Amino acid sequence: MNRRIVVWLLATVFLANVSIAEAQQPKKVPRIGYLSGADPARESASFEAIRLALRELGYIEGQNVAIEYRYAEGKLDRQPELAAELVRLKVDIIVVAGGDTWIRAAKNATKTIPIVLMGTGSDPVKAGFVESLARPGGNVTGITNLSRELGGKRLELLKEAVTKVGRVAVLYDPADPPSVHEVKDVLPVAARALGLTIEPWEVRAADDFERLFGALGKQRPDGLYVPTGTLMAANQKRIAGLALKSRLPSVYDNKEAVDAGGLMSYGADLADSYRSVATYVDRILKGAKPADLPVEQPTKFELAINLKTAKQIGLTIPQRVLGRADKVIK
Repeated sequence: MNRRIVVWLLATVFLANVSIAEAQQPKKVPRIGYLSGADPARESASFEAIRLALRELGYIEGQNVAIEYRYAEGKLDRQPELAAELVRLKVDIIVVAGGDTWIRAAKNATKTIPIVLMGTGSDPVKAGFVESLARPGGNVTGITNLSRELGGKRLELLKEAVTKVGRVAVLYDPADPPSVHEVKDVLPVAARALGLTIEPWEVRAADDFERLFGALGKQRPDGLYVPTGTLMAANQKRIAGLALKSRLPSVYDNKEAVDAGGLMSYGADLADSYRSVATYVDRILKGAKPADLPVEQPTKFELAINLKTAKQIGLTIPQRVLGRADKVIK
């Protein structure tokens, strides 16, 4: 047999075997870490929205993407431990569903794994997580929902809905710096412009709420403002129930609190934000660097009102406010 033909046949067989071996090698399945300060029940709806958005982009959990969930269930001391767990698992991306302290825990745990924010923290530039919104610079990018910056708008809507409101009690966790900033710096400025008086009330643990609402019952403020934060989020249903029992008109930053019995909420359209989170995950898995992906700000906002709650506390919401609501529970 011609020597050249023999060489050609051997080369062909070799390349065919290499191709078969490569085809038999299992493809690497990307892993997403999901870090949350809340509990699985409360977070299920949030991540289901992200999961659906990922599916639309071609990522199906259990098939071509794996997701590692880590929930702290309101226990703030677990932040470093849970973030470190995800780093040890060598996930490809960490999606952070908590506020500033959770973002910081993830950032402290890794300088290389991309971190995607879900918008629950404060201004990421002021907090030092990114260099700028347009050019984040490090391994952090994602969404900022401007939740704390919207405090003035929430007070304004509360005043429009409860025309006789004068004194507003504000719950806050003194261990959460962004909440302290909102209560001490942001809200007082807006309150003065609206002719309202802000009355801060410290809450340090879940066991404090019943005692606090007992004290509020004696002070009788005209309204209740509940800021974002891990402690407040983990006890959202309890807060809404106690506010309803105390006949206090309450305002929140998310519509889930209104579903739980709160009077009203105003904040970024979370469904829109979750779609954006999925897009960040997709782009990073395809090779984009977080440092080059601008942090997005919300373009859609939602006003939700619970008319059942209004009726139970003897309040009539003006039609001009109802007409602006995106969601009304009747």
